[in-house]
Amino acid sequence: MNAPALLGGSAAAIAAAVRSRTTSASELVEASLARIAATDGVVNAFTDRLEERARQRAAELDGQLAARDGATAGLPLLGVPFAVKNLFDVAGLVTRAGSRIERERPPARRDGPLVARLEEAGAVLVGALNMDEYAYGFTTENSHDGPTRNPHDPTRSAGGSSGGSAAAVAAGQVPLALGSDTNGSIRVPASLCGVFGLKPTYGRLPRNGTYPFVASLDHLGPFARSAEDLALAYDALQGHDSRDPGCVARPIEATAPTLVQRVDNLRVAVLGGWFEEQADAQARSAVSRVASALDARDTVTLPQVERARAAAFLITQAEGSTLHLPDLRRRAADFEPLSRDRFLAGALLPAAWLVQAQRLRRWFARRAAELLREFDLLIAPATPCVALPLGTEWLQLDRQRLPARPSLGLLTQPISFIGLPVCSVPVWGCHPKLPIGVQLIAAPWREDLVLRVAHHLQNQGIARAPVAAIPAAWAAEGAAGPRPGTPAAGTPP
Repeated sequence: MNAPALLGGSAAAIAAAVRSRTTSASELVEASLARIAATDGVVNAFTDRLEERARQRAAELDGQLAARDGATAGLPLLGVPFAVKNLFDVAGLVTRAGSRIERERPPARRDGPLVARLEEAGAVLVGALNMDEYAYGFTTENSHDGPTRNPHDPTRSAGGSSGGSAAAVAAGQVPLALGSDTNGSIRVPASLCGVFGLKPTYGRLPRNGTYPFVASLDHLGPFARSAEDLALAYDALQGHDSRDPGCVARPIEATAPTLVQRVDNLRVAVLGGWFEEQADAQARSAVSRVASALDARDTVTLPQVERARAAAFLITQAEGSTLHLPDLRRRAADFEPLSRDRFLAGALLPAAWLVQAQRLRRWFARRAAELLREFDLLIAPATPCVALPLGTEWLQLDRQRLPARPSLGLLTQPISFIGLPVCSVPVWGCHPKLPIGVQLIAAPWREDLVLRVAHHLQNQGIARAPVAAIPAAWAAEGAAGPRPGTPAAGTPP
């Protein structure tokens, strides 16, 4: 199989092909760079492309293989191209975090630990990806770098804030990408772009070497087009780092070897109540398909979910605005308007509200823990609907008219609020042309369960993540440059 065909497949297959010398890491990098050049005028996933670095790293790996010195024997992601949300530190690159202000800072001196760990596993970094400014959004409609477009329908949103990460994987530009999830920023774009996304347990992966958003809610994790690739990436990312005070000192617990274990002995329930009421018919249909495949016959409820989401909003606004308060005072006009107003509102929140929000958080976590002692896995929609057209301001959900952008996190915020591990799996066939995600939720530190079930659903054909067939008219126009009003990747405002 040639490099472009391998690029559209799995990371596991790429690593096997490079290891057997059927192809080379250099050929895979060239295929990735060519795919980016051919499609990113449409998708606008990349803000920075690292051609020289990627070619040099791939040549090093190929040289090690040619020398047969054994240095590549234990590299599970050998030759796999990957990209990262532009809030990850990359040596020599400015960590822009989707903003105008940060791009004036000096470049990062070294790679963040998760970037370094993927490269230590043999993967090759090819670039940095678009996002909502300071990770505060669910649509990646970035006014500085242009919107990222959904590869399955370029008129629609890729989701956010890790929209560039999900879109790059869905478009076949890279098999793996890294993103962040504070209130749903991995699961929302994974759902809308039709890829697999993992939000690990809070504290599982170190966050130093990234631009923070909300320290008590921030998670980092991978995107992929298969559950196996997600597990391989997650296993490579694991490990304690004392430089992140929120990172828990746990041993590495490999998940890839457990993917083949049985799932028919798991106790699985559907989350009802809020998670059913705040989802349209297509989202509910996706959950029904997953529930049927897992023989999940129980429907359970979490109490006070609406209040939990409200508390998550308060904590997000307060912590986020505190971080940016100096720049808000000096340079408010340089912020993305969609994030600036929310940061300003957060700066005015009474302390008593935050105390109450944290109390509710502890109470809600205990209620979820009680439920997860009764069941091994909970399932719920990842988004209330499929991807919305870019620029959509209002979402009609049954009889409710809701603000569209924040409402994409209706079903993810209550879960990240209490730090549970979640895998979003892509389901097709509920909408005529678009995917939608389902959340697989487990108790803390049970990433093995959500990945095992995701793998089972993929093997059963319930979940799948095909490379997007970008419409020919869009691809032709994109090859000549971005559509009007969409800055080219990496173009300053």
